[in-house]
Amino acid sequence: MQNALYDKGREAFLDGLISWTSMTIRAVLVDTTYYTPSLSGHMWLSDIDVSARIAISGPFDQKTITGGVADADDIVFTAVTGPLCNAVVIYRDTGTASTSRLIACITNAAGLPIVPSGHDIKLQWDSGDNRIFRL
Repeated sequence: MQNALYDKGREAFLDGLISWTSMTIRAVLVDTTYYTPSLSGHMWLSDIDVSARIAISGPFDQKTITGGVADADDIVFTAVTGPLCNAVVIYRDTGTASTSRLIACITNAAGLPIVPSGHDIKLQWDSGDNRIFRL
């Protein structure tokens, strides 16, 4: 699967339900053994089984939206243990999995897959034209 936006995440941006710059955005490291992304069918963090959610980042900082391109500071997952992580899913965090809307699924990036070793994992966003993603 290529990196892509979830359909319901795109709809939420267009409907004003997600504001990249003013709302809490996080990422979760995902074991795709227990989660098969459905870009058209999945909407909430709760659509990703708890067993597939390996580590959650802190809130994204210094978010920008220049030219329809989403960017933010690099993120850190703290003291990550568990199985191989094959994907990073970005979502709008409400504090409740059943209302935290999925935004993007990244499966093709430098450093993926990630083998957790109990240490912090720093995820550096792409510095190319599309940064994290482009709407």
